[in-house]
Amino acid sequence: MRMRTRKHLGERMEECGELFIDIEKAPEGEFFTHPLHLEIGCGKGRFITELAAQNPEIHYIAAEMIDNVLVLAAEKAKAAELENVRFVSGNVKNLALWLPEGSVDRIYLNFSDPWPKKGHAKRRLTHKNFLDLYKRILVPNGEIHFKTDNLPLFEFSIQSFEENGFELSEVTYDLHNSGFEGNIMTEYEERFSGMGFKINRLVARVSH
Repeated sequence: MRMRTRKHLGERMEECGELFIDIEKAPEGEFFTHPLHLEIGCGKGRFITELAAQNPEIHYIAAEMIDNVLVLAAEKAKAAELENVRFVSGNVKNLALWLPEGSVDRIYLNFSDPWPKKGHAKRRLTHKNFLDLYKRILVPNGEIHFKTDNLPLFEFSIQSFEENGFELSEVTYDLHNSGFEGNIMTEYEERFSGMGFKINRLVARVSH
């Protein structure tokens, strides 16, 4: 079933216009300075807005393909008067080609679509095709922070990272009982961990 367009979506997007980046234009300006972090698939924005509020010295770009959801994230950031986060509407493939080489210090992948069918493996955001794009935009020793509740996707991702030149650390199959401090939950994470689902997490580091 297709998601219905939110009422007054266009007007609401315009009201947050200063927080949106046009992917059709070349990145420029002081916002695109280091450190720069990128979240791919920001959903309703709880994670990125809390992270940006905690770290005002870091600039954040949050990408989301679904404007119905993206507008909620932008409204959160605007209400919190955050000046260090911007939003992009678009496909990750275009985003990774749009950003300059070596411009991103860290990428967050939180609860990406697992695409469980074997024939859909290339659509997973940890497939080699995407990892090659991430390598292009990451700085040397840049990191990918990956969380998922989907065990098959997590195991697929571990293998994919290792086969494509990433070093893994902080690998856990039960994040909330791992002793890890500073975890910021997404809306999805809070809901499904509350239902008893274990959260898997890792950090993947690339060296050029």
